[in-house]
Amino acid sequence: MSMKLKTLVCLIFAIAAYTGPSKSLYAQHAEFTITTVGQFDEPWALEFLSDGRLLVSEVGGALKILSSDGSVSEITGLPEVTHGGQGGFGDVVLHPNFSDNNLVYVSYVERGDGETSGAAVARAQLRLSGDGGELTELEVIWRQVPKVTGRGHFGHRVAFGPSGYLWISSGDRQKFDPSQDMESNLGKILRLNDDGSIPGDNPFFERGGVTAEIWSLGHRNPLGLAFDLSGRLWNTEMGPKGGDELNLVLRGANYGYPIVSNGDHYDTQNAPDHPPSSATAMAIREYGLDIPDHPLRPEFAAPAAFWNPVISPSSLMVYSGSEFPDWRGDAFIGGLSSQALIRIEFDGDTAREAQRFNMGRRIRAVEQGPDGSIWVLEGGRPGRGANGYLFKLTAPTP
Repeated sequence: MSMKLKTLVCLIFAIAAYTGPSKSLYAQHAEFTITTVGQFDEPWALEFLSDGRLLVSEVGGALKILSSDGSVSEITGLPEVTHGGQGGFGDVVLHPNFSDNNLVYVSYVERGDGETSGAAVARAQLRLSGDGGELTELEVIWRQVPKVTGRGHFGHRVAFGPSGYLWISSGDRQKFDPSQDMESNLGKILRLNDDGSIPGDNPFFERGGVTAEIWSLGHRNPLGLAFDLSGRLWNTEMGPKGGDELNLVLRGANYGYPIVSNGDHYDTQNAPDHPPSSATAMAIREYGLDIPDHPLRPEFAAPAAFWNPVISPSSLMVYSGSEFPDWRGDAFIGGLSSQALIRIEFDGDTAREAQRFNMGRRIRAVEQGPDGSIWVLEGGRPGRGANGYLFKLTAPTP
């Protein structure tokens, strides 16, 4: 048996043997059995290690490691994190060749000058030990440009694609106009090499600067990134007052925000002091708070699916396992305000909501386990209206 196969077999048995605490969700479903695995303080993301342990990030600036016996320990050596509003410590993703290079990628919010802040992505060596681990040789490889005031719409979801490129979602920071500004990487989806350098075949590479990072633009608050089984990239993002989106992310495409959206501006206070010549100011003068829907401006890429009322999509996962064979190739969206796990079926370049599971909790993240189980993180802090539970979903026993 090869070393890689031995590692996979050990991992499957470790995850399958995990029991954890036995507290159930408020809602139960015939399609799966729910087991409570752990509890964290405002968790944001999770990532599986090959030894059967699980990394969980906490927004306040912590990275925990959960062992198969239920014990939780700390990863030290994290960057300094600015925590407040929607900002803090975010994603954690292993390099595709982690078994050889021990590289891990983390996203977080860092302070700028004055009251400004912005998201950043760093990579580091993850040195594991029996009781935790440490990040060493940490290096920042990407930053939001520019840093701005405010504490919302950071995005900073991170994913590796089938070709080994690093993908980053960058929110508009609730500033509207940067989503259409090619001199800013806010409101964009970025494509980089694994060391943070820029691939020469990016659509705007010849323009240089942060423009060269851009793969697509016109995004608002993209919080989900995932590749389907055909290798195509999809993203979920929160719309304004309505119009949450699922997009097929295409090279060089402009998804139109804030010029078009299937939602509307909340109020005039939500559209502050835009330069008169900006896309947002011109749109507000012409349409008021009613943002034109996508069909009115066909030059912009339209979402594959959208939601009114909103679901508040927090995350996106495409299922490839065998635990739920009927769902192979489908996507799952974690819903915050909808407190739901939403199953998506794809049909070519289109998609539709196929099923909605009421979870009774704000779902911050959804991931597939190595054994094909589905893992979901409840957002929030214990004792503050949400409990930060981690749940494992498995097929029901016949």
